[in-house]
Amino acid sequence: MKADSLGMAQYQQDNTQGQSRLAWLAIALCACFLFYKYVLQVSPSVMTNDLMESFHIHGAGLGNLAATFFYSYLIIQIFSGPLLDRFGARYIGSLALLISALGTWLFAQADQLLWAEIGRALMGVGVAFATVTYLKVAATWFDARRFALLSGLVPTAVMIGAVFGQVPLAHVVASEGWRRSLELCAILGVIFAVLFLLFVRDKKNHSSVIDDTQQVNWQDIISVLKRPANWLLTLYSGLAFAPLAVFAGLWGNPFLVASYQLTTADAASLTSLVFIGLGVGGPIFGALADYFGKRTLWMFLGGFVTLASVLCLLYCLGLHSTLLSILMFLFGFGTSAFMLGFAMAKDMNSLLLAGTVVAMINTGDAILGAVTEPLVGYVLDLGWHGQELNHSPVFSMQDYMYAFSLLPVYLILSLLFLFWITKVMKKEDKKENLVIFK
Repeated sequence: MKADSLGMAQYQQDNTQGQSRLAWLAIALCACFLFYKYVLQVSPSVMTNDLMESFHIHGAGLGNLAATFFYSYLIIQIFSGPLLDRFGARYIGSLALLISALGTWLFAQADQLLWAEIGRALMGVGVAFATVTYLKVAATWFDARRFALLSGLVPTAVMIGAVFGQVPLAHVVASEGWRRSLELCAILGVIFAVLFLLFVRDKKNHSSVIDDTQQVNWQDIISVLKRPANWLLTLYSGLAFAPLAVFAGLWGNPFLVASYQLTTADAASLTSLVFIGLGVGGPIFGALADYFGKRTLWMFLGGFVTLASVLCLLYCLGLHSTLLSILMFLFGFGTSAFMLGFAMAKDMNSLLLAGTVVAMINTGDAILGAVTEPLVGYVLDLGWHGQELNHSPVFSMQDYMYAFSLLPVYLILSLLFLFWITKVMKKEDKKENLVIFK
């Protein structure tokens, strides 16, 4: 009997260790998916002139081409959470990576703008599942106490992908050309898809608080959509993240080239500091929120840091390279606090609906990105004075300053929505307490 008990205990210990290894392997591959998403998202920023020359477009055309990624991302994002909640991460994640790789390859081969837009749209379709998959796996495989930290690591994966999509990719584009660079990115996506299929499992950790017998139904999803705080978090998230997506993801490099007479590679090195700040700040804000609580306090602090750094970058001319680097880093560092909104959303909603809630909030990011990238390009075209270089338009520093005036407006609005969220959450808490008291 004693031997049987020892054998059972050893089996349970081995099983727990196996579950833990599977959990960390799954979350690591989900982080690779996030890495890949941001490589693709920011890749146009290091090939702006090449794309304008190849497809004979100006600022608004480039903005629309880049934003096609967000148009499809937005549509699929609406369904990505419910699909993951319903069918799991393994097969959907693998298929999504393959679609992303297909879109990247098609974009690289395109000789007409229409095919480039189709390829860019397919990229958005695939990567729409990246963040949702990561947070869904984090919510179902890991203890709830680790969720804020794991969600805070999202910007770290974003940082690595975005930095890779800036400096190294800029050098590959310079030496191999933009088409060959994207072909290599497509091959990388296929490799990730195969690894995802082989090693990610949908089986949950036994300590997960989700009951295996529970199923998501449309009434559950509607309950998420009916909650005002979820909509406010969606608006906050979109407004808080859009400035970084627009600046560091597309227009920041040409702005630095025009304002500081840098090469594209040097501008990409500076822009990568935004993503490094994002990656460093995410875990720090997550740890601070876990230790001290008061998530909205840290979100406000991050928002003010971002606003101050953006105002200095745009309106303080002739900055020294050291100060410019610090401001770039702070831009990303402050923005990373917006990730705490995902932890807030998880706490306010059933864990079973983690994918749905994350997808809803991500929709705000997609909407603002899809609107703002071409809008900035349109404003740039309005101020363009007809100067061209290698058949692509050249914009002045003043043109960029006018076009980027949207960014501080977005950040101020995000802080107002965050303040509104705190009021709504207090009202909801009072209602719940009254129900319990009754």
